[in-house]
Amino acid sequence: MRDDLRQGRIVIVGASLAGLRAAETLREEGFAGTLTVIGDEPHPPYDRPPLSKQVLLGKVAADATALPVRRDPGAQWRLGVRATGLDPVGKQVLLADGEPVPYDRLLIATGTRARPWPDPAEAALDGVVTLRTSDDAGRLAERLAAGPRRVLVIGAGFTGSEIASACRELGIEVTVAERGPGPLVGALGGTLSKLAAALQWAHGVDLRCGVTVTALRGDGRFTGADLSDGSRVDADVCVVAMGAVRNTEWLADSGLAAGRLGIACDAGCRVFDRYGIVTDDVFVAGDVARFPHPLFEYQMISLEHWGNAVEQAGVAAHNMVNTGPSRRPHLAVPVFWSSQFGINIKSVGVPTFSDQVVVAQGSLGERRLVAVYGHQGRVTAAVTVNMGKWLEYYQGLIEMAAPFPPGPGAADGRPLVTEFPVPSNVPDPRGLFHGPTVALTGYLPDRRLTVVRPG
Repeated sequence: MRDDLRQGRIVIVGASLAGLRAAETLREEGFAGTLTVIGDEPHPPYDRPPLSKQVLLGKVAADATALPVRRDPGAQWRLGVRATGLDPVGKQVLLADGEPVPYDRLLIATGTRARPWPDPAEAALDGVVTLRTSDDAGRLAERLAAGPRRVLVIGAGFTGSEIASACRELGIEVTVAERGPGPLVGALGGTLSKLAAALQWAHGVDLRCGVTVTALRGDGRFTGADLSDGSRVDADVCVVAMGAVRNTEWLADSGLAAGRLGIACDAGCRVFDRYGIVTDDVFVAGDVARFPHPLFEYQMISLEHWGNAVEQAGVAAHNMVNTGPSRRPHLAVPVFWSSQFGINIKSVGVPTFSDQVVVAQGSLGERRLVAVYGHQGRVTAAVTVNMGKWLEYYQGLIEMAAPFPPGPGAADGRPLVTEFPVPSNVPDPRGLFHGPTVALTGYLPDRRLTVVRPG
């Protein structure tokens, strides 16, 4: 059976980070059959984190962020063509150009796209943009280089905050509008959100929280926006940074557990059908996946993280060419990072899976700290600000389900900075402009379940 799995036809839908790393791993694991990679963008796989940082600052060209290739996967690349459907019985992927692609095993790595502004006419105004693709980054970089009077950023998540940081570094006035109580609150909770807000104000950002953008204005060209508090922001550029949409619509008639929260799978990356039955020929990896994690009560988790895409792609590829006890689970602890306003933020675990937080090292005033998060008496996450060297230590506490709060001097021999934990104040994501980068999505494979009883 193992030799059989190393032959045949494997198709990967999604030609970004997860798709590339899976293709490479398949060859490293000995797959010798036909490998096809399908991507809706015309570009070879490229790195996305630099798009909101170096590219906007003009340090790197948008078309110069290609991902390094560990080895040539010897794949047939079908780029610039979109997958429109899946026939799991006939085992073929349907494409927009009308040509079906047959498979023996399939990996779905379609990722996410930027959530658009909901009014199509307003979204079409010249100067209203999103940031997800390299083409998006190139267009936005050109607009910033032209020296706009002001940029309006809608959404204060990581992408929106990094865009605002780039604007200020370029000397551009920027207004950030956020429906929630503060920047990054959906990812880090209320305590560190206060630090993020103070940073933005200190760097001259016009930060507006607790307000919504009610309309984008302009006559062909964007000129400003109306806010729910009755104020108006005059600006030349509007960046819609309202989170991501998972690319699952093409699977609506596939019978798989795919919906707005992602594609549900087991810990081995095997996709569930909508009744919770695991498939053995369809796998998923990257931002579009939902998977159970034992450290977080086996809830299904969706992650929009670079590291998770790499780790999960490797597990999925391994399991596609192995069987039985040779297969392995995807149990990596989530890790992500962001650089903005002169600080480096790193996170391990799931900060939103928490009820309390304590500052274990450093201080908010110094803008150099470690915040440790707990859920029902155990450590579930840690966030460092300019103290990234301690991240590995706290990752160990998470993996051991160590008691929360951590003991005095646990990391560096010093007592905890805050003697008592405080509520982590994780908001309901429905009240935010920006979506969380880690989403706990419950236990069910798919909430659109329909029970069919035999006649």
